[in-house]
Amino acid sequence: MNKESEQKFTLRHPDKLFIGGRWIAPSTTKKLAVVNPATERTIIEVAEAVEADVDAAVAAAREAFDHGPWPFLSPSERAMHIMRLAAELRKRLPELVNAWVEQVGAPIAVAQPVTTGTVATYEFNAGLAESFDWEELRPSMYPGHIGILAHEPVGVVAAIAPWNAPFFTMTGKVAPALIAGCTLVLKPSPETPVESYIIAECAEAAGLPTGVINVVAAERGVSDYLVRQQGIDKVSFTGSSAVGRRIASVCGDRIARVTLELGGKSAAIVLDDFDVAEAAATLGSSLCLLTGQVCTNLTRILISEKRHDDFVEALGETLKSVTIGDPYGALTQMGPLAMKRQLERVEGYIVKGKAEGAHLVQGGKRPSRFKRGYFFEPTLFDNVDNSLTIAREEIFGPVACVMPYRDVEDAIRVANDSIFGLNGAVFTNDTELAYRISRRVRTGTMAQNGSKPDFSIAFGGFKQSGIGREGGAGAILPYLETKTVVLPHPPAHLQS
Repeated sequence: MNKESEQKFTLRHPDKLFIGGRWIAPSTTKKLAVVNPATERTIIEVAEAVEADVDAAVAAAREAFDHGPWPFLSPSERAMHIMRLAAELRKRLPELVNAWVEQVGAPIAVAQPVTTGTVATYEFNAGLAESFDWEELRPSMYPGHIGILAHEPVGVVAAIAPWNAPFFTMTGKVAPALIAGCTLVLKPSPETPVESYIIAECAEAAGLPTGVINVVAAERGVSDYLVRQQGIDKVSFTGSSAVGRRIASVCGDRIARVTLELGGKSAAIVLDDFDVAEAAATLGSSLCLLTGQVCTNLTRILISEKRHDDFVEALGETLKSVTIGDPYGALTQMGPLAMKRQLERVEGYIVKGKAEGAHLVQGGKRPSRFKRGYFFEPTLFDNVDNSLTIAREEIFGPVACVMPYRDVEDAIRVANDSIFGLNGAVFTNDTELAYRISRRVRTGTMAQNGSKPDFSIAFGGFKQSGIGREGGAGAILPYLETKTVVLPHPPAHLQS
């Protein structure tokens, strides 16, 4: 770690892997280099896990699950451990914030509140120890008997996180899995391993039992090896739909449980009763969140034909005013793209869009004033046909496609004409109409007048945007199996 990075976060054992409650040397001397996208400098190198290290991590998690004590503790006992873990993470909040800024280029104005809120997810899940109905008495079809519907941990979980919001997405898997009684193998993206190391250090400091959390940072080929392991009972993956399809097929082959939170190409339907300038300001702001590297991004903007040109002009003005710069700057609204290959990916879609006849209104290139860093201008195409590649594939950058519609029925048709179904919005002053349209759009979340994914309720997608839901009290369900027990009478602890 260079001197500048030492002031941002400190990892005690970057050259090791956390397996079986210990920091151990990896099987090889391979390293993963972490690059700051604003400066293009390597900020830290961590140990790169290979297949043998995955075997060790899975074995440790398997031992901890099969022989305990973690799954055998009561939910209340597990909750006490989780609360201690949350307390340790709170001590590391500044480092977790800086890790996001340093690895991804997230503006600090975004990183601070989101990271603070993410730690609260552990505390929320600890609270499920008391509020969740772990054993339910049910009538039985057998006369003179009672049924018990018991909820038990699914087993060993492979938690595989993406690079765009590492701590947030990892927490969405770790916290519910822990209160459920599962043990975990955490596999962060090779570009963003720092938060997983901090989680491991905090788990160690909190005294979590040996083998409950194991961390192996590795390249993508090793992720494939991990999900194929017979010792893994469930895979929880957030990332691209292409990788999600591969994971689903592997898990399906051996009937492993799987949760997939995948990509999106979400539509915003702007109705004629809503102010053009207000819609443009809201959508322009959300487009630039994390430089567009957000799966919920509303990148297909549907506007009536008669208001198309006025809206494009207003959105263009909004995007011109976006402050691009140093992620640590107090006024910065948009930092760089997270890595060079992501910059090249976005640039490739701009070329393809123009080649297919899309009209580029503005943006589409790196700002000339930056001599280094993977910065990119907010980009706007107008009069986009829904058949074009830029309208159908997830770009994962600050690129908006404005699409004219004839009437509301046409807008709903276009919104649904996608392999994805993750997020969406209806811009209107009529809440009843917003509700009716929301129920007809095939997507996991719909909101009135903005992008409003709500992780306190449930988050996930229809179609190729994923399988299952994360967030809220229901997030625990994918980490549980249900067992039916039929007895002549309830056991003592369930008798009122």
